Amino acid sequence: MHDTHGNAPQHTSPTPFWRTRYGIGFLVFGAITAYFLLTEHLAHVVGALPLLFLLACPLMHVFMHHGHGHHHHGDDPSNTDVSRSDPSRRGGTP
Repeated sequence: MHDTHGNAPQHTSPTPFWRTRYGIGFLVFGAITAYFLLTEHLAHVVGALPLLFLLACPLMHVFMHHGHGHHHHGDDPSNTDVSRSDPSRRGGTP
């Protein structure tokens, strides 16, 4: 029999883990754990902040500059030779 009312079966994607009952319980448990770790060990966390800032420097260098050895100077169209492209900058008459 044909469905004439447009009520075709819906294909639903599976529910993400974080929206299930177990995922929400895991998030709540993680939040409670993080709260007690920070309140009970705040002196250790504050004492480690200078070291974390020092560790952040090389990590930012690696991840923000995309590492070393990948410099493509020839691919940059804004890096053109001024003396060839602009005759007024050569020092002579145009």
